[in-house]
Amino acid sequence: MTRYVRYHSMYAAIAAHAEQNALDVTACRRLVRRCEVLLAALRRHQAETDTAWSAHGVDRVRRFCAQELELARAADEEQLNQSYSPRRWGFWDQYGGPAMVLGMVDVREGALRPGRHACPAAVQELFAPLLSLAARDVVSFADLEAAEQAALGVPCPAERAWLTEVLTATSAGGAHVPEDWEASDRTRRATLRILARAIDLHGHAGDGYQETLRSAVAFGEEMTTDPVLAAIPETAGWRGVLLRHYSIGAWRRLWAALVSSIGSKDGEADRSAEELRDWLAQQAPDKDVRQILGDLPPLKSATGQLLPVERRLLEQDGDVPMTQVLLLIVGALRSREGHLSDDVRAVFLGRQRRWAEFLDPTWVDGLLNDYVDRPVSDLAARLVDDMLAQSRRVALAKLRTDPATGGLKIFSRLHLRNERYFKTGDEGDSDIGTRIPQLGFFAQQLGLFALQDDCHTVTADGRRILGTDR
Repeated sequence: MTRYVRYHSMYAAIAAHAEQNALDVTACRRLVRRCEVLLAALRRHQAETDTAWSAHGVDRVRRFCAQELELARAADEEQLNQSYSPRRWGFWDQYGGPAMVLGMVDVREGALRPGRHACPAAVQELFAPLLSLAARDVVSFADLEAAEQAALGVPCPAERAWLTEVLTATSAGGAHVPEDWEASDRTRRATLRILARAIDLHGHAGDGYQETLRSAVAFGEEMTTDPVLAAIPETAGWRGVLLRHYSIGAWRRLWAALVSSIGSKDGEADRSAEELRDWLAQQAPDKDVRQILGDLPPLKSATGQLLPVERRLLEQDGDVPMTQVLLLIVGALRSREGHLSDDVRAVFLGRQRRWAEFLDPTWVDGLLNDYVDRPVSDLAARLVDDMLAQSRRVALAKLRTDPATGGLKIFSRLHLRNERYFKTGDEGDSDIGTRIPQLGFFAQQLGLFALQDDCHTVTADGRRILGTDR
């Protein structure tokens, strides 16, 4: 969702305008919603032909652009489901967290205000026509075109220079002085440097930003042998994150597949716990767990380098439930002491971790020890029981009073009635985001990275500013 740097600069300009005019929370929310509608309307004419710059909400805004833009109706706060966004704060809900971490916007008493990196005057000028139009209820297309300098994809050198400094934690001359920046800024810069070096090493493969990072950091020897990567302490942390990401993704896909096999509350294909255990157990191979462990390819090379077993499993049968079980087993084996360096293992398991957590890699490793001489089908059945138990724990933790009825409301798609499970909707099976794709696209928009012949590259400016040309 948070793909575009232009939205970040727009929110920063809104925050500056809000402070100058002492706007309260209600006025700020109204201005945010109207500016988001205007930004989407600016792109509506190009939406069909320029998919690289499709503004958020453009499809819903199009309904309000018959003869002119009905701005008040499109941004209406009373009938949210009929407006461009059902969220009260529109897309600020997604951009707000990152914008505050970047220090471009602050929130005080609910109202937007400038952050520690206040919006420069030249960037405020970029959005001045847009902010002026936000006061109207109806905007003609002619007046809208007068504000096109703020549209997505329209370059603004002042914006680019400012956001490059903020994103890379550098001064106007491109120098990085660590003491001038906060810890989150230094971590972001380190991550950008790691990603840039990964692109230099593996960008020619044509993979996305996240897979390119995995190729350089998660597996192999480059994390310790490459002079740039080895000199960045955060590289070890990213290895731990990317390896743990495989286990988290496996749980999500396995859970989504289990829920998908269950029917609705109307009684069609509802399932007992035993039937759900059988659903996965019947897909297990006719072997014991010890044999499965022996069938796995080596997790390390002869020289002790991590091999991309997880990647190969996903490439072979990424959607098969038993592949997810194998990924969980690999994660459990990687959690064992001595397999990962201490700094990588600390992040892989969680820095604040004091003991095994439900469903984490050491939990699965404990199951491997308990079931090593039992059939894989028994382990599969146990994993189903553990998922159902965790679902129940999470649902109870989210239990709230429904103000409309006075009763209790359970935020869950899976429910139990008369010892049988039914669902009110399917679960998502997509991976949890690492923000690496967004970070890479931000850098691309700022001219630090480039896309040539479907392969990512680092520009000369990117190497200079990030200090990776060694």
